[in-house]
Amino acid sequence: MKYICVFCGSETGNRPQYITEVKKFGKEMVKNNIQLIYGGGSIGLMGILADEFLSLGGEVTGVIPRFLVAKEFDHQGITKLIKVNSMHERKQIMTELADGFIAMPGGFGTLEELAEILTWAQLGLVQKPIGLYNINGYYNSLISLFDTMEENGFLKNENKNLLLVDDDPKRLIEKLGYYKPVHVEKWLHKEQT
Repeated sequence: MKYICVFCGSETGNRPQYITEVKKFGKEMVKNNIQLIYGGGSIGLMGILADEFLSLGGEVTGVIPRFLVAKEFDHQGITKLIKVNSMHERKQIMTELADGFIAMPGGFGTLEELAEILTWAQLGLVQKPIGLYNINGYYNSLISLFDTMEENGFLKNENKNLLLVDDDPKRLIEKLGYYKPVHVEKWLHKEQT
């Protein structure tokens, strides 16, 4: 695994632990010679992660839509910054560049990116590992929702298991490295009449 795309917040959250853990994750990625692909901003957790990478000599590629340049303050110090025309183009390019994906704490944008890449994996459009860095149980409620989806017949177990979850950077990176693509035979079926 050479490139990991990280989805995370354009805010830092209200607990110092988020900043500490994001830096810790960045150190683990650089230690494993993994390059960062991310949303290209200089603010929030994404900016902190990019700065940590750069301070350790890591390589960082950002992908940012032109309309967000003013809002997310495109990071001028990263290795490569790709400016695109839309959010869809941003996600498509990040998906093409990455060998795997990690979602860290964030808001609606992070959740949307995670949901989309999981959907693409469920449909077989992407066969790359997807991880959730569950800092301080941040995503426990989401994991519980996925369990509810499965219990109620809206999500198959093999699709739920496309998401690799851990609260330790080293273990989560190892899980991504050991991931073997899962072929889902039939994700949709017609109702029997």
